[in-house]
Amino acid sequence: MLVHVTVSGRVQGVGFRYTTQQIAIKYNLTGWVQNQPDGTVELEVEGNKSSVDTFLKALEDSNNQFIRIDDMNVETLKDNKDYKSFIIK
Repeated sequence: MLVHVTVSGRVQGVGFRYTTQQIAIKYNLTGWVQNQPDGTVELEVEGNKSSVDTFLKALEDSNNQFIRIDDMNVETLKDNKDYKSFIIK
């Protein structure tokens, strides 16, 4: 399963990309995360459905006091991209 996610809120300059990477690694997921010029953070995450769903829930429930997620737009993509790791762009 591959999903593309756009996250808005207080998600830049607060460790959100690092937190995202650590959660993805914890659930053996691959993909990438990067800041966008409009202040959002965009990511793609790939793995089995159960792990991806758990990852998304863990991301929403992150205990980082500086991160605030206002909206998370999740789009399921049709084809996997066979990422080898989870990187911060």
